[in-house]
Amino acid sequence: MDTIASFFSFITTPVSWVIVQFHTVYGAIFGDNTGWAWGLSIVSLVILIRICLIPLFVKQIKATRAMQTLQPEMKKIQERYKNDKQRQSEEMMKLYKETGTNPLSSCLPILAQSPFFFALYHVLNSIANNDTVGVINENLLESAQKAHIFGAPLAAKFTDSSSDVAALDATLTTVRIVTAVMIVLMSASQFYTQRQLMTKNVDTTVKTPFMQQQKMLMYIFPVMFAVFGINFPVGVLVYWLTTNVWTMGQQMYVIRNNPTPGSKAQSAYLERLTKHVTQHGKTRGRGERAIVKAIVAKGRDRNEFERKFINGLSKAGLAAQADGTVLKGEGTVATVAEDGTPATAAAPKRQQPKRQSKSQRQHGGPKQAGEPTMSLEKSEEPEDEKPGAAKKTAQKSGSGGGRSKAQSGQRKGGPQRPKSPTKK
Repeated sequence: MDTIASFFSFITTPVSWVIVQFHTVYGAIFGDNTGWAWGLSIVSLVILIRICLIPLFVKQIKATRAMQTLQPEMKKIQERYKNDKQRQSEEMMKLYKETGTNPLSSCLPILAQSPFFFALYHVLNSIANNDTVGVINENLLESAQKAHIFGAPLAAKFTDSSSDVAALDATLTTVRIVTAVMIVLMSASQFYTQRQLMTKNVDTTVKTPFMQQQKMLMYIFPVMFAVFGINFPVGVLVYWLTTNVWTMGQQMYVIRNNPTPGSKAQSAYLERLTKHVTQHGKTRGRGERAIVKAIVAKGRDRNEFERKFINGLSKAGLAAQADGTVLKGEGTVATVAEDGTPATAAAPKRQQPKRQSKSQRQHGGPKQAGEPTMSLEKSEEPEDEKPGAAKKTAQKSGSGGGRSKAQSGQRKGGPQRPKSPTKK
């Protein structure tokens, strides 16, 4: 660990200078040699570093969500090129380039604060070894050695011997109790932060190996903190516990106000947003408008919670607009059903064409107005209403009509068959 800390010694002087400046302020309030002055100096250092890392934290959130979105595509690539690792890596890099995603972005906050962590370790280790470091001179070194937090010196470790702890004016039992409590709190805060991320802020509609990896890390990281924590000075434990608590609070704020789409946190957030918008008839702040704008832009690709949000606004007589605002009356966003299809008014049934009769189909369709009708069906007009009907029939029989010949038994052409004699 000393080798690693020495590697980051280039930042030791700036870190020690910041601690000394905070110590000057808190020393005037609590006393120069008190644990409150030195402990709060370390806490203030953490807060200052984490404020500077907020832009990287925002990038980490975006990168993590982008990686979650790409997991199905990555799984397809792995299955397609499972026997060709080189081609698999090339396709992965191509996918990252096309989507503008960087897998290392999710590790940026941890990588960025690592130099400060090891520099602080180097400073506190030098204090324990009675060595001046950075801007900490002999007077400040003596003051720091006298500083105790709950009876444990800042430079003491869980693994120190009784003689080492006695040299810092403390007892081994007190040091081990204080360090053990800090290690447990540090591991518990890390576990809760990761569990909160897995249970509330993960898209439950997508099952990927990425989720299994996060679940493993949820149990591995606390164990790692517990193992390495016994070798950290009390001052470093104060630093790490403070940064874990900061991360936990920061994560809670993000999950509450900017949840991952499709997660339980989004469902709770949209329920709160629906209640607020229906009561006041408008969105508040750029954050809410950005979320409503993103939901409107998705269209038919909205998830279950987003469709429920749009339908809730519609039932209240409101409509979300493309710019993220909400207006009363008809809007640009239609109500959608649970399956994602627009729930519009029922369209009238399409009328089927009337079925045509056989005669209408033979003559090319139904009768049109003004056209003469031609039918092969027999006239249903009574015989008494047609006085010339019998005469016309007789004329047709004498003229050799095809139908009359057929009825009389005569052939249409060729020699005629003689009639058989009839018996009277």
